[in-house]
Amino acid sequence: MARIQGYLLDLDGTVYRGERLIPGADRAIAELRTRGRRVLFVSNKPLYSRHGYAEILASLGVPATEDDVVNSSFVLARCLAQRAPGAKVYAIGEAPLLLELETAGLELTAETDAIEYVVAAFDRTLTWDKLNAAFQALRCGARFVATNPDRTCPVEGGEIPDAAAVIAALEAVSGREVEEVFGKPSPRMAEAALNVLGLSAGRCALVGDRLETDIAMARAAGMTAILTLTGVSTRSDLAASPIRPDHVIEGLAELPALDAKLNER
Repeated sequence: MARIQGYLLDLDGTVYRGERLIPGADRAIAELRTRGRRVLFVSNKPLYSRHGYAEILASLGVPATEDDVVNSSFVLARCLAQRAPGAKVYAIGEAPLLLELETAGLELTAETDAIEYVVAAFDRTLTWDKLNAAFQALRCGARFVATNPDRTCPVEGGEIPDAAAVIAALEAVSGREVEEVFGKPSPRMAEAALNVLGLSAGRCALVGDRLETDIAMARAAGMTAILTLTGVSTRSDLAASPIRPDHVIEGLAELPALDAKLNER
């Protein structure tokens, strides 16, 4: 039996960047599946549903279903629903996140006095009105949570502001600190991913492009940590960081060869 039976693959900056597949990613994933490895796509980005991510992957030549995807909005919505079924929530986020919250049985509201949780997320439609509504709810005592801690999101030609911009804005004006973040490197994200795979952490490897989220979660959870250099973190970042991956690859095209080494007997 192979030592590494499952791979958790980050998406943005690892499998694709912007709307373009990372060269060789499709062939690498196909080869891993041929070898019997389980592949799960794990994203902090709450801009799409799991089904939406599966469609994006399929359009890039990587067959996937929503059961092959776990993202931060999915994890957050289900954790909140378990803790406070039917809770009243105000979310700074885009339509897929709002739908995820409603699907989990949470009630979306903008009534300041009624809001029990404020959710901060990556939102390309952020407005002053959204920021003010969340601020007023926090002043009234609402809990403060977030989908993911990413400062930026890799896109073609560079990076754009991510959820950390929304979190920082709310922290600055409210004087409150976010209480919990559910995306990588959260143990909640790791637990959800491992439950879907049905494997122990020691049987899994996580491949991602960001030291402070992907690699940090892998190390904390006891997975093999593999940094790919096709996204945010660079060799210079790695040299200056206390977060150390077990392996570094130039891109997913190198993963089948590393898989063979990891599973040598």
